[in-house]
Amino acid sequence: MPLKIAIVGAGIGGLSAAAALRLAGHHVEVFEKSQFLSELGAALVVAPNGIRVLTALGFSCENARSNPQSCFELRDGPTFDSVASFDLTDTERRFDAPLHTMQRADLHGELHRIATMEVPGLPDIMLHLGRKVLTAEPAAGILHLEDGSSVEADFIIGADGLHSILKPLVLEGHPQPPLKTGLSAFRFQIPTESVRDDQDYVSLVAKKGHGPSILADTSDDNTAVHMVWYDCQNGEYQNFVGIHNTVPGDEYDLVGSMERQFAHFHPCLMRLVKKAPKITKWPLNIHKPITHWTRGKVLLIGDAAHPMLPFSGQGANQAIEDAGALRILFEKIHSPEDVPSRMALFEKLRKLRVSRVQIMSSVRVGKEAVVLEELRNQVDAPGSGNPIIYLPEFAAKSEYNVAYSDVPTNFTERLAHDFGYNIFEESIKFLEEHLLGPRARSPACSQDHHSTPSEQAVVG
Repeated sequence: MPLKIAIVGAGIGGLSAAAALRLAGHHVEVFEKSQFLSELGAALVVAPNGIRVLTALGFSCENARSNPQSCFELRDGPTFDSVASFDLTDTERRFDAPLHTMQRADLHGELHRIATMEVPGLPDIMLHLGRKVLTAEPAAGILHLEDGSSVEADFIIGADGLHSILKPLVLEGHPQPPLKTGLSAFRFQIPTESVRDDQDYVSLVAKKGHGPSILADTSDDNTAVHMVWYDCQNGEYQNFVGIHNTVPGDEYDLVGSMERQFAHFHPCLMRLVKKAPKITKWPLNIHKPITHWTRGKVLLIGDAAHPMLPFSGQGANQAIEDAGALRILFEKIHSPEDVPSRMALFEKLRKLRVSRVQIMSSVRVGKEAVVLEELRNQVDAPGSGNPIIYLPEFAAKSEYNVAYSDVPTNFTERLAHDFGYNIFEESIKFLEEHLLGPRARSPACSQDHHSTPSEQAVVG
């Protein structure tokens, strides 16, 4: 039975969820407070666990001008020497999906195309811009909007981001305020054409792998200062993020502050980053996993439920994973009375997995041991069926534990944990085990996650 679903927020999580729930056969309305769809921020990594879902939703990486990446590496910032590298040339064999980088605006634009296109046999998604939600009645499933109107739904999704209107209602007056990290992020991009013949750029690119590079002072175990570098938008831009200690007042001289914070990094790198035409700065706060994501008919997803620091590059990917879970868990539903059990199932499936990623996002790659005890509190129950992913290229290296683990202890395990998770298969299995039995397996999702939306409408 088709549900009437209201989604608050038309960001990456909201549009992904809308597209997924439409494919599950439901009537979806999205309420966005702004008049124009736009995504703030520069570029981001869309990892195999996210690409897998986007592909099933009909997403075109070509339309999004994304760049497939061939490695994920850790380099020493002062020397630019390689410390560890994860080969991504065969990610489609290993993880069923590649890793891409793309501009946030391009990702959002392609999600908007998916959400607004017609799909034969399925209802259109109603996207309402300039419709700000002021509050909600979780028990009744009613949204109250700024224009004085109210909307009733069988199911409400809060995808309204870090400063969610719905989150305080779900937490019932028990907010969990963010903790200041004392860190901020410089963000900037350099047009590739402007440095293509620059000797510093040429010398660094000759060493750098084609993929996200984490640049850190590996001789200092106590520092969180590091830089991330990768290309995006069909290679037209070099994207940088510089994680650094917050210095009050440095926003008045961001270039000088960046030079001081990373003065000990390789001189070629520092000369290159000074060519950035514009630098912005964002404060970084830690958000601990919240106690619950649901109340009444309201469910939180994405940054509204699990905001993350950028150290894992998984924030958008986890919002997209949320959409993948909604696609499966809300597909075979017979009446609105089934909604509470599906919401509870969603939270049970997602919470431990997302909490681990959220905790790991507070430390840079290579520093997994710092949060080991926290991770051990978020382990899936024995018998949960998490896959074991063997990485043969690392099997001969004793310093790597090459199996998927709920508690990653190093660089390689962390990437296997994040990239190797198949939200479709896990959702199908969870639905079978906890609610429906083997009949829950959907041909559209269990056999071919790469089918188009129109194909899924026929076979789903």
